[in-house]
Amino acid sequence: MTECALREAICRFAASLHARGLTPGSSGNISARTEDGGLLVTPTGSGFGALDPARLSRLDAAGRLLSGDPPTKEMPLHSAFYETRAGAGAVVHLHSVHSVALSILPETDPDCVLPPLTAYSVMRVGKVKLLPYFRPGDPAMGDAVRSLAGRRSAVLLANHGPVVAGKDLEAAVFAMEELEETAKLALLTRGMAPRGLNDAEIADLVRTFGAEWGE
Repeated sequence: MTECALREAICRFAASLHARGLTPGSSGNISARTEDGGLLVTPTGSGFGALDPARLSRLDAAGRLLSGDPPTKEMPLHSAFYETRAGAGAVVHLHSVHSVALSILPETDPDCVLPPLTAYSVMRVGKVKLLPYFRPGDPAMGDAVRSLAGRRSAVLLANHGPVVAGKDLEAAVFAMEELEETAKLALLTRGMAPRGLNDAEIADLVRTFGAEWGE
């Protein structure tokens, strides 16, 4: 994808996420790899509903700002995913309501936030790790992601929101949408003993689609 097309795609996906109420106000951020190894990033303080493709932050491969507005203060979080997951082409972070709700419930499993309720949550998202609360922009968030050594493509920041890395922008957005919908399902069925996928069914998805459902 050309840089121009990638700029347009970031703004288009961001507007769609905002229009559906998946991240309010000026919350949330997106980054995506450019062909030369740099990044396009949503600017700090920007709202997903009105991004300007020309004002996206353009970083070089070393993380230096080349053009556009200053990038999101959550860059340590994004950088950690790119450093630990070689195939990552995009990272999406939202403040979506159902995921945040799961992050603050004491009974949520910190090693596997989302129960395996649907095939697509296993295939597109995999196991989601709950990370502790960090002040927004705290570099320690990046350290927490690095401590996972690339074993998870998605994490949930306590009292904050989910972060997903994907092979490209579309994959990262689709995985994020699946994460939020599964969080919604988990909340809707909490206390009702829902029937999730069993170990054999999960193993079949891992074999067939390369789903990440290991440690």
